[in-house]
Amino acid sequence: MLFKNDVLAGIAKGDVMLAFRHWQKPTVRPGGTLRTPAGVLAIDAIDIVDAGGLSNEDAACSGHSSLDALLADIKGQRAGTLYRIAFHLLGADPRVALRDIADFNPGEHGELRRRLTGFDGDVPWTGQTLRLIAAREGITAGELAASIGFEKAALKQKIRKLKELGLTESLQSGYRISPRGRAFLAET
Repeated sequence: MLFKNDVLAGIAKGDVMLAFRHWQKPTVRPGGTLRTPAGVLAIDAIDIVDAGGLSNEDAACSGHSSLDALLADIKGQRAGTLYRIAFHLLGADPRVALRDIADFNPGEHGELRRRLTGFDGDVPWTGQTLRLIAAREGITAGELAASIGFEKAALKQKIRKLKELGLTESLQSGYRISPRGRAFLAET
């Protein structure tokens, strides 16, 4: 589930606790979590709703200025069943803090190297990808894919693994190396 920046700000402040999405099937489930730039959301409930039954309160709780704005947003979504997703902010994304940990504990650098070797499998890509991201902040998945010979969608999935380890972070467009990633490269 993607959120616009103003909605993310409302989530961070605790003002936004609902979302409305047209889906063929839900992409989140009650009891699950969702990482967003505002933090980790706990999914409280998912219900099928009718747009005609929505209220001004629904609009306000979903970060819209009015019911008309909410209905226009819903109308602009792709076809599917309309779901009301209730959530609350659980806390900060743990990857954010991890990115800033640049001092490795004994054995931690070796463990990261082992994990990256496992990610590489038969086709090494992690080291080259990290170096390319470090060399140019904002490099996009398309540019990276062309540089290392991967399909863009497949590479984006792979880069998520680097992000999970706190080595990279996503920008509005492209990626950047984290302090942790830079420290890892310096010791490699």
